[in-house]
Amino acid sequence: MKTTETKYENNWREKSLENLEKDYWGKPDYESHLVKTCHQLRKKPLKDFEIEDLRIMIGQNIGLKFLIPLSLEKLRQDILAEGDYYEGDLLKAVLTSEIEFWNLEPKLTKELEAIISDNEELLNEREPDLLKSYKQWKKN
Repeated sequence: MKTTETKYENNWREKSLENLEKDYWGKPDYESHLVKTCHQLRKKPLKDFEIEDLRIMIGQNIGLKFLIPLSLEKLRQDILAEGDYYEGDLLKAVLTSEIEFWNLEPKLTKELEAIISDNEELLNEREPDLLKSYKQWKKN
C-alpha cells in the first residue's frame, strides 16, 4: 500500500468537510439521529468542532484526513479528552478508526504513538482498557 503525506490548504480549519472534500451529501435519506448528525457536521467549519463532534465522525470513519490531525491536537492537550460518553472516548474512536487510513499516514501514526508513549503511565493508571486498545491498534 502506497503511503501519502497529506497536504493541507492554509485555511483548512475554516472550512467544512463538504468544502474540503468537495463532496456534498444533500439531505439524509435515512431518519436516524446519527445519520442526521453526520450530515450536519459535514457542513460545520472544522475550527468549531468539539470533542463529541470529532468522536462521532471518526467513529463513522468520515473525514479522517482532516479530523484525525484535529483529534491528535486535542489528545496532546488531554489524552483522556471526553465527548458525551466517557473519559477517553475520543482516543477510543481514534484507535478504532480504519487501519487503512493509518497505513497511508505514517507521520500521523508516529504522532499518535508519541502521544500515547508520553501518557502511558496515566493511561495505565486511569484507563488501562485504552492501553489494550492501543496495543491491538499497533498489531494492525
